[in-house]
Amino acid sequence: MESENQTGVSEFLLLGLSEDPELQPLLFGLFLSMYLVTVLGSLLIILAISSDSHLHTPMHFFLSHLSFVDICFTSTIVPKMLVNIQTGNKVITDAGCLIQVYFFMVFICMDNLLLTIMAYDRYVAICRPLYYAIIMDPRLCGLMILCSLFISIMDTLLHSLTVLHLSFCTDLKVPHFFYELAQILRLACSDTLINDILMHLVTSLLGVGPLSGIIFSYTRIVLSILRIPSTGGKCEAFSTFGSHLSVVFLFYRTCVGVYLSSAATLSPRRRAVASVMNTVVTPMVNPSIYSLRNGAVKGDLRTLISGTFS
Repeated sequence: MESENQTGVSEFLLLGLSEDPELQPLLFGLFLSMYLVTVLGSLLIILAISSDSHLHTPMHFFLSHLSFVDICFTSTIVPKMLVNIQTGNKVITDAGCLIQVYFFMVFICMDNLLLTIMAYDRYVAICRPLYYAIIMDPRLCGLMILCSLFISIMDTLLHSLTVLHLSFCTDLKVPHFFYELAQILRLACSDTLINDILMHLVTSLLGVGPLSGIIFSYTRIVLSILRIPSTGGKCEAFSTFGSHLSVVFLFYRTCVGVYLSSAATLSPRRRAVASVMNTVVTPMVNPSIYSLRNGAVKGDLRTLISGTFS
């Protein structure tokens, strides 16, 4: 197959979820609705937390940043997808492709690290309650957010710089609705051994490491809760991290389903459909999980909404 250097590649072709013209209006309406629900729900959580001084705690501080990252994460993918469906133009420039890959990786890495930070916050709150205010002071909270952002940017920058040195084949069709690093590497005609090693190494470090921290935190939390003598105390303690545990399970379950199971068992088209759960559905349901399982947030959201429409 004839190949050309990436400097000569001008555009990629994104095939999307379906090429059936009759399905395009349905897909457009469905994804537009899901995108609006995601953005509106996350914005409401951010506004509720920022407007109530009682919610100016480390847990809600991290929750507001998670909601903001979810908005950015979804906005990296869905608007371009909607434009492609509406216009029928599935072509994207090489610069646009690289930009989408870059921001997708930044925000999914931020999501991962923020969930780990939130697990640590719940560990300190339940297992070290007397030292919670000392350990989780505002400076440390801000530093953890900055560190997670720095790690995400450096990780993505490393991958992006290595992609720039690849050569690509003339057939640049991607059976997906957005661009991932793995999809770009499959299109390359040059040797991608270094890219593959780097991708798997960094994914292991930034996947297994945070997940191990989350498992450790919740193992200690559960053991601490089981020592509480009263049933009411156990239920109250479990309620303080139930919503976060639900979001963690949903995030890692969809990631494993898309990037491990589907890679070996699903066709590219079905893998694209499975990716919808990870990139669109999960950010959409996160605000619902946090608002329904968190009484303080739910009360503030009710007040905010009633005040807006009264």
